[in-house]
Amino acid sequence: MTPAEIPADPARFPEQAASFALSGPAGKLETVADVAERAAARRGTAVICHPNPAQGGTMHNKVVTMVERSLRELGLDTVRFNFRGTGASEGSYDHGAGEGDDLAAVVAWVRRVRPGDALWLAGFSFGAYVTLRNAAALRADALISIAPPAGRWPFEDIAPPACPWLVVMGEEDEVVEPQAVFDWIDGLERRPELVRMPETGHFFHRRLMDLRGAIKHAVHDWLPPPRG
Repeated sequence: MTPAEIPADPARFPEQAASFALSGPAGKLETVADVAERAAARRGTAVICHPNPAQGGTMHNKVVTMVERSLRELGLDTVRFNFRGTGASEGSYDHGAGEGDDLAAVVAWVRRVRPGDALWLAGFSFGAYVTLRNAAALRADALISIAPPAGRWPFEDIAPPACPWLVVMGEEDEVVEPQAVFDWIDGLERRPELVRMPETGHFFHRRLMDLRGAIKHAVHDWLPPPRG
């Protein structure tokens, strides 16, 4: 797709849930925006990233949608998108590097249409790696990492973000070694708030509502002011 063929980005944040395409560095990015209830709305927007597309991850993953629901119930508007080569997003899988560029393009749009909003980043598994790797450069105001894949991806050179940061980890994760995550956190100069969920695997089967509660409880004090 040539630049002239890439659809123009929406000029404003939608007033209700909407699907659309954003222009990304490898072509269009399939995107969904959801809007918090007006009475609860806060001056913040959360961008949420999905698991590894090479292993079937998409923005419709149940953990991703539960994170989205949790943050929207707290009053944040939300944006999910499919990384390059996933769903209707163009391009091809790039092992985390190009996916970081995709995230930057989505964040640039959010900042353009919501210049006064706090920017929150959240990610699950591979999405946690991508958001963590780019949180400092994108000047995130808060970061949520669900099952960050320490030990599976190169975390050693990633500087912890200066913003408030939550990590939620299942103690029986069968994909990401829990102890590798706990050891990585123990070695950080700036440690996140850590929620360890017992009897919980990587995909939080039968524990999604517990995940929702853990997120809402942990980040409540970080919320930006009401949208007014």
